[in-house]
Amino acid sequence: MERLGILSGTGKLPVECARAAQQLGYEVYSVGLLADSDPQIAHFSKDYQFISVAQLDAILNYLQSNHVQKVTMIGKVTKELLFNGTVQPDARMLQLIMSLPNRNDDTIMMAFVRELAKAGIQAFDQTALIRKLMPHRGTITKREPTPVERQDMEFGFRIAKELGRLDIGQTVVVKNRAVMALEAIEGTDACIERGGALACGGAVVAKVSKPQQDNRFDVPTVGYQTVEQMARFGATALAIEAGKTLLVDREQMVSFADAHGISIVAV
Repeated sequence: MERLGILSGTGKLPVECARAAQQLGYEVYSVGLLADSDPQIAHFSKDYQFISVAQLDAILNYLQSNHVQKVTMIGKVTKELLFNGTVQPDARMLQLIMSLPNRNDDTIMMAFVRELAKAGIQAFDQTALIRKLMPHRGTITKREPTPVERQDMEFGFRIAKELGRLDIGQTVVVKNRAVMALEAIEGTDACIERGGALACGGAVVAKVSKPQQDNRFDVPTVGYQTVEQMARFGATALAIEAGKTLLVDREQMVSFADAHGISIVAV
């Protein structure tokens, strides 16, 4: 039986990935990288361990000791951990970080992929096992966007693509074709909070893949928490990229959006 390692951040995607891998016959070895990684992944794993994301040597040793040669990295791991002292890097991780030309998302993740490769471990496409979670083009909710919202979606989509090209973030909040907030290190929820508060209602959120998107890491994801945050700050529409965005908790997410008059469109 082929072995698969899952390096798990937060959210439900790692559990979905482990379930799909088990159903396909993989023997799953999972590592929870953060204190709030979902422990439910253990139910679909041959073995599960918590190892801090900053303990690079321990992560690689765990995978090698279990003869895992293929891994997927999935779930939310925000890089402010590098700056706020929440985790303490081991010597190998510290050396890796200090060798980087910058601390952009792609730079960090590509360096991690190279470390895996040195250990004889291949990182593969995050979406390979869960492509069914990527919606096709079209309106997902009952409510179609208004003409004004659709204009903001198109505008926000273009801005988000440029933001991604610069490897800064994937999400923007706009209103009346004016940018309210751009996502950086703080993440999507905080971006929606800032942009929604500034818009004072009626904001549109756009989240897209980067033009240079590497599907081994950082594939854009939205879910129930995203629309809940939008409702909290008065945002009324969400544009995601069809075929390139993972949509988790779809039934719960769409039901909540419909109840709060939020339009969701895969563009």
